Amino acid sequence: MDTLPHNAQDRVYADNAADPRWTVARVAALFELPFNDLIHRAHTTHRAHFDPNAVQLSTLLSVKTGGCPEDCGYCPQAARHHTGVDNEDMLAVDAVLAAARAAKERGATRFCMGAAWRGPKQRDLERVIDMVKAVRALGMETCATLGMLKAGQAAQLKTAGLDYYNHNLDTAPEFYGEIVSTRTQDDRLDTLEEVRAAGIHVCCGGIVGMGESRRMRAALVAQLANLDPYPESVPINNLVQVEGTPLHGSASLDPFEFVRTIACARITMPKAMVRLSAGRHEMPEGIQALCFFAGANSIFYGDKLLTTGNPEAEHDRALMGRLGLYPMAGEATTREAEDR
Repeated sequence: MDTLPHNAQDRVYADNAADPRWTVARVAALFELPFNDLIHRAHTTHRAHFDPNAVQLSTLLSVKTGGCPEDCGYCPQAARHHTGVDNEDMLAVDAVLAAARAAKERGATRFCMGAAWRGPKQRDLERVIDMVKAVRALGMETCATLGMLKAGQAAQLKTAGLDYYNHNLDTAPEFYGEIVSTRTQDDRLDTLEEVRAAGIHVCCGGIVGMGESRRMRAALVAQLANLDPYPESVPINNLVQVEGTPLHGSASLDPFEFVRTIACARITMPKAMVRLSAGRHEMPEGIQALCFFAGANSIFYGDKLLTTGNPEAEHDRALMGRLGLYPMAGEATTREAEDR
């Protein structure tokens, strides 16, 4: 196991020509930097690759809610958790299209569709494919998160026009079994390989504040950064505690530690869209502003994030206005990914 060097600053800037990977020790050293030094480095990296005042606006819609057979400790949609989330039928294509139109009118450029499955059956995938085609016809970027994919399913989504597939690693490899027992992290990596092979952009991040150590947060960031290539889109989620889930009642993460995680993601994955995701509803505006400065340049925009609250669109626009931020053009994000 790597150990954190005595002088974190020297370790971060050490000659790494022989091994260009982001080891756990190197990322842990980033986390240990003085806050101002870390944020400065993250913002400098961000400014070198992106317009520092442009933010991508995405909207996430649950197209199939509840009844999931998995046991993820953070998720209110797991059938075995008593959270008050009902097992609902999949939405009709017309309902999804109406939601996408409304999101586009509010300024969103990417529309994400999520389904509470372990993985889609073929008949379910065909309905999602119709949704993808309809949303893509609006000129929006499309993203889907449907669980684990079987061989050939990613290729079908690519043919339909899917731009991004979301499949998070959730947490560090050594902590994963504490959070989920019904699948392994290797199962997640297998799906990511299917997505890459099909030519779909990868949206992959994790959740912090689940009781993991800083070292484990560093391990998650290192694992993401060492994917080849690293994800084009990296959502960083702060645990939203929902009564009835096993993680309800967990100690809250220090908000500055969340900002540090955003900063480390930006430094280690400089050309990725780093998304400030779940947990914004409970996050003070000042912390959100620090996240934007540290390199977050994408948010989920609207009143709901799957089944949990999200800052309302008008509130988001007002905050962006006060910070001098503005929406990113939809074409820019895909072009940036293709340039990589």
